[in-house]
Amino acid sequence: MKVLSVNAGRAKAVDYTDAPSGTTGIDKRPVEGPVRVEAPGPRGVGASGVAGDAVCDLRFHGGDHRAVYAFAREDMDLWETELGRPLANGSFGENLTTLGLDVNGALIGERWRIGRDVVLEVTGSRIPCRTFAAFVEERGWVRRFTRSTAGPGAMLRVIEPGELAAGDPVTVLRRPDHEVTVALTHRAATADRALLPSTLAAAEWMEPGLLALARTHAAKYGTGAPVSS
Repeated sequence: MKVLSVNAGRAKAVDYTDAPSGTTGIDKRPVEGPVRVEAPGPRGVGASGVAGDAVCDLRFHGGDHRAVYAFAREDMDLWETELGRPLANGSFGENLTTLGLDVNGALIGERWRIGRDVVLEVTGSRIPCRTFAAFVEERGWVRRFTRSTAGPGAMLRVIEPGELAAGDPVTVLRRPDHEVTVALTHRAATADRALLPSTLAAAEWMEPGLLALARTHAAKYGTGAPVSS
């Protein structure tokens, strides 16, 4: 299990309807050499946890609980086949492109050590937005990405800051005692909201937006379906 590339994006002017600032940092490219990773600050104030990476819409992106986004190269390869075109590392706006790591099967609260110094903790999944759709330039992209068998990728918080680089090994340090995976939280937040109450087993580690959604749904509709990833 390792990091294939560390990716960062510069702010670029766009005319996407879902980019009210008129800029986006979704176009991420591999960075050479070690890159500093640290907690960026609370949502709405902090941006990316990856040095040199732009986050332009702080309403929905960045902050301590969504400081780093990881996507598996294996899933990128599935999308290459489906879309019929090459996809470089960083093509989905991910900060870390991984190899051999079960990103979507990771449990909420699972911790990864990357390289010598950095420890990250899984907080949730990526929810596709219209900026992502406009960047990929594929018809019906939000629906396709949501319903695909390829996973959504994981959002992470920084537990121990430091430097990481392409080629660094990834070690799973801890897996909490529940069954709430990245893939499950994605399905619960998008295609099957009846699953939301079941994700509360991971409430201690879940990113605040998803946690609020799960609690609201549980209060309104009850405990919901049993967990199944």
